[in-house]
Amino acid sequence: MSGDRISLHGIRAYGRHGAVPGEREMAQPLDIDLEIEIDLSRPRASDALADTLDYSKVHETVTSIVRDRSFVLLERLGDEIVRALLADERVRSASVTISKPNLLSGATPSVTLRGKRD
Repeated sequence: MSGDRISLHGIRAYGRHGAVPGEREMAQPLDIDLEIEIDLSRPRASDALADTLDYSKVHETVTSIVRDRSFVLLERLGDEIVRALLADERVRSASVTISKPNLLSGATPSVTLRGKRD
C-alpha cells in the first residue's frame, strides 16, 4: 500500500561530530528522527515481525553509526544513516533529521536528508 511509513522519533545518540574545534573530542548528544516509507501490506496480513522492519534493529543501526563513526558535518552523518536504511530492499525511501541540542545557546540546529530507492 502506497504511503505506508514507519517512524522513529526522539532517538538520542552520542557521537563525535562537528566542524568547530574541540567538538569531536568528546561525545555529544544528537537527537534523530526517522521516517521510512515501506510497503506494510505483508505484515498487516501476517502479524509477523519478520515481514516488517524491526524497530530495535533500526535503532541499533542508527546509534551505532553515530557512536562508531566521526564526521565534520551532520550532512555526511545523515547520508550514512539514509544509506544504511536504504540497504534494506523493502525500504522505498528514508528521511533523517539530526539535531544538535547543545551546540547553540537559544537555538537547536538540525539537518534533514532524504533518500529514495532508484
